[in-house]
Amino acid sequence: MNTVNPNDSSFYQFASDLVSDQPAEALDAEIAGELAAIGIVKGKAFEPDARMRGCADARMRGCADARMREILTEAAAVGNAIARTLTFRPRTEDGVHYYGEASQWVNGLLAGGYDLMTPPAEVSDTGIGPYPSDGARKLHLRTQFFYLAWGISPAMCMRITNLGSQYLVTAADKEGRTLDGGRHYTVSLPPGIPAARFWSLTAWDNQTRSMLDTPQRFSKVGSQGYPRRAATADPDGSTTVHFAPELPDGVPDGNSIQTTPGRGWCVCLRLYSPLQPFFDKSWRPGEIEEGEI
Repeated sequence: MNTVNPNDSSFYQFASDLVSDQPAEALDAEIAGELAAIGIVKGKAFEPDARMRGCADARMRGCADARMREILTEAAAVGNAIARTLTFRPRTEDGVHYYGEASQWVNGLLAGGYDLMTPPAEVSDTGIGPYPSDGARKLHLRTQFFYLAWGISPAMCMRITNLGSQYLVTAADKEGRTLDGGRHYTVSLPPGIPAARFWSLTAWDNQTRSMLDTPQRFSKVGSQGYPRRAATADPDGSTTVHFAPELPDGVPDGNSIQTTPGRGWCVCLRLYSPLQPFFDKSWRPGEIEEGEI
């Protein structure tokens, strides 16, 4: 099962196949209209429009057709670059930096809600405090989320303790530098990781947004003992995780993630059935720091 959407001009054929395969009502009318404007319509073959249908000269039609393909190729490259930038270098004004501008950990769902329009309501002993909506979809947050993931649920961003799940993602170290698969990094998770069910820390390849392809196979650590050993806590109760192409001596297998030189990566901390210290921010993960191998 491949959940990675194309990053080049083949995206448009991919979109055409999707439109043809799904019921007409499956797409939002606005998005369906945008696709139809470039010739992606249910029940019709996708053939980049020559934009010169009235021209009798077949050679001119062929040139225009080639030009349309060039436009789509360039559009795919620009769209991919925008999506990557919004995902791995999110803007401060989008409000995704969970612990403020000085931290690299981001959470776009708490800024935009599962519908990416309104942040989820605050929940306390005194009641529920909903946020007002300005009626605008948070397009940067939508792009950021769906460039990394392909499924969404209200349970992924409810501000309710011991229910659902919460996520923190970063693609940079403490100094704001992009994570490099050829270097050694560590991150410290303080004692009392606020997850009633379990927690995991998973590294993804920036290109595929999937687990890193290394001999280690599963680029994750966490509290569960499958498919790799559970992480081991330090004597002070904190948990130190290492990221490196060659794993340091003496580090437990459950506390290390192997990376690949020449490839960038990002990491996601998942908390299942999150607890109050996450929401009130009395608990927070350390920033990723570069070390010596």
